[in-house]
Amino acid sequence: MLQVITLVIMLFLVALDQIIKLLVLNYLKPVGSIPLIDGFIQLNYVENTGAAFGSFSGYTEILSVFTFVAITVGILALMFKKVKFGVEYVCLALIISGGLGNLIDRVFRGFVVDYIEPLFINFAVFNFADILVTCSAVVLIAWLIYDIYRDSRKEKDSKNERIVN
Repeated sequence: MLQVITLVIMLFLVALDQIIKLLVLNYLKPVGSIPLIDGFIQLNYVENTGAAFGSFSGYTEILSVFTFVAITVGILALMFKKVKFGVEYVCLALIISGGLGNLIDRVFRGFVVDYIEPLFINFAVFNFADILVTCSAVVLIAWLIYDIYRDSRKEKDSKNERIVN
């Protein structure tokens, strides 16, 4: 049942990403950019043929194959319970959702639609799918570091307990 709920949530997130991108294509593309908070953030239409932050620009086919394989492996891991439910599971589901949203763009448009541009720092233009992938990856990495630390602490405490006894 968890797998079904996960798939429904993932499909919802992918649909939301695609709806936002359709709105961007229909309403933002013709005007180029719209300031949201002056000097802080704007909506800016960009066609990204690369990966994160425009890296690997022009390698859409290779990125699509790599992304498809990674998404497939991730979905199989979730569906066949290779990842226990918890932080890792949720992060993986969100990363897959964002990756799938951008993969749909690459396959059907030949580029990823980006539209969120922070103005207070020199940073790339990004989209909702990028937020899912990036934020979830950061949380996952932090959680895994914490998990390693916690395990090493338990092991150290266990050794100290054996020495005392």
